[in-house]
Amino acid sequence: MPATITPNDRLTEEKKRHDSTDHGSGRRPPIDLKHTGGGGDGDNWNDRPQGSRGPREKLQRYRLGLFFGLAGDLMFFVAIVSAFFVRKSYGHFDAYSHYINDWLPVQIPTILWLNTAVLLISSLTLEKARRGIFHEPDVMEEWLGMGHPAARRVLPWLSLTALLGCGFIAGQWIAWKQLAVQHVYLMHNPSSKFFFLITGIHGVHLLVGIIALFVALVGLKVIRTIESRQILIDCSAWYWHSMGLFWIFLFVLLEYFQ
Repeated sequence: MPATITPNDRLTEEKKRHDSTDHGSGRRPPIDLKHTGGGGDGDNWNDRPQGSRGPREKLQRYRLGLFFGLAGDLMFFVAIVSAFFVRKSYGHFDAYSHYINDWLPVQIPTILWLNTAVLLISSLTLEKARRGIFHEPDVMEEWLGMGHPAARRVLPWLSLTALLGCGFIAGQWIAWKQLAVQHVYLMHNPSSKFFFLITGIHGVHLLVGIIALFVALVGLKVIRTIESRQILIDCSAWYWHSMGLFWIFLFVLLEYFQ
């Protein structure tokens, strides 16, 4: 009587496991939902296999790199502020034993108050853009190839932020011109040196942010993947917010501690 051959149990289990984890080959729909890269709620990246990588991890890596760079900027500004207070308290005794301090406070142009308001408003508009690029229904439509609703949502807020940033730089230039009318120049006094140094360095940093905003605007059109656009706008926004916080700190220093 011929022998009956039965399938090996291990092969049967492997076939079942293969069928349950098939990703779009025709038998079953994928079990893992494709994450749209926003780092938002409702995704299943917490259930992914150990050691795997996805859009959320990529976004976090870029954020971490940005924050390390901003930490270096923070230390740089702290060093400038420390030098500010040291130089302000510096003086010498003349031939008559009189203590002489040559620090003459600079009267801050009032336009800098308007500038501060403009920068705060620009942070609000950019945060609106940052949240818009992670708006889940729009992101899902883009991922499915149903147009560019996320880009349309973000574009006006991003453009407005860039315009406000240019207005801030123009306000800084006007403030310098107003000081020149008062015959306050870079070499006029130690306090004026620090005023031009602090506002100039911050202005350069903000120009970098404006360039990043224009790159993000171009990226909305030319970058194909939604995840890359999200990373670009997200990092630009966090950089811009940081420059706003730095400016508030520096403005209070120049206005109240001269």
